[in-house]
Amino acid sequence: QVQLVESGGGLVQAGGSLRLACAASGRTFNNYIMGWFRQAPGKEREFVTTISWNGDTTYYADSVKGRFTISRDNAKNTVYLQMNSLKPEDTAVYYCAAGRSYFPSSYYTKDYDYGYWGQGTQVTVSS
Repeated sequence: QVQLVESGGGLVQAGGSLRLACAASGRTFNNYIMGWFRQAPGKEREFVTTISWNGDTTYYADSVKGRFTISRDNAKNTVYLQMNSLKPEDTAVYYCAAGRSYFPSSYYTKDYDYGYWGQGTQVTVSS
C-alpha cells in the first residue's frame, strides 16, 4: 500500500509559478513510477507528466511541455511538479499517482497503470 499526499496548490496569476509536492509513504518509493494528472471542472481527468522510478526518464503532455518540470527525490519519498508560465487553462485539481514497475526507466501515461492516487490539490490560475 502506498499513501500519497499532495501539497502546494493555490491561487496564482497568469504567468506565475507554483510548485506542487507529493509525499509518499508505505511501500518502497523507489519501485514506483510517479505521475501527475489533472481534472478541470466538467472535464475528464488528463495526463500531465510522469517520471520513471530512477528519475532518468520523463514525459510530458504537449499542453505543458516546456513549462512544467517533474522531478523526484527518492531519499525523501517525494515527487515535485514545478509549474511555470501558468495559464488560466491550467486551472484544475492536480492529482499525484504511483504505479508499480520492475523497469527503472519505464513510465506510464495512462491513468489505469497507476494503482495509487492522492486526494488532489487545487490549482487556480487567474487571468
